[in-house]
Amino acid sequence: MKWTSVLAIYALFWVMCAFIMLPFGVQTHDEAGIDKIPGQADSAPANFRPGRLMLRATILSALVCGLYYANYVNGWIGPEDIDFFGTPPHVGGDIDD
Repeated sequence: MKWTSVLAIYALFWVMCAFIMLPFGVQTHDEAGIDKIPGQADSAPANFRPGRLMLRATILSALVCGLYYANYVNGWIGPEDIDFFGTPPHVGGDIDD
């Protein structure tokens, strides 16, 4: 696999991890006990830290991308292992049965 492909896959994992981790550790103003600004939404975060989110997403996506690459190299799980519906009976056998 080319390094550019690994970089693109890492970027996809990073965005996915950032969106997954976005709601964790965030409190509203009511939960934090802070006064709201007039006109502010009730669900607006009081302690949003984008730097912390980016660091967590970077670490998690590095782990996930490393596992993905290790699976690519070693072939632990392939498409044939993820066949949830099974092979139809007429494929690979005689139809006359």
